[in-house]
Amino acid sequence: MTVGTQMQQAIAGIQSAASTMKTFALETQDKQAKQQYQQIAQDLDTALKTLEKRNQYIQSQEPQYKQQ
Repeated sequence: MTVGTQMQQAIAGIQSAASTMKTFALETQDKQAKQQYQQIAQDLDTALKTLEKRNQYIQSQEPQYKQQ
C-alpha cells in the first residue's frame, strides 16, 4: 500500500467521523452533547484540512504516489 493510498484512507476516515459527529449534533436535544459533537466535528474538519494539504504536498513532491 502506497503512502498516497494510506493518506486517502485516513482522509476518508476523518471525513466519515466528522459527518457522523455533525449528524449526532443535529439529532440530539441535549445542548451540552450538541456543543461537544459540534466541537469534535470542528476539530476533525481542522485535521482534515491539514491532511489534505499534506496530501497535496506529497503528491507534488512524489508523483509516484498520485492516485491512478
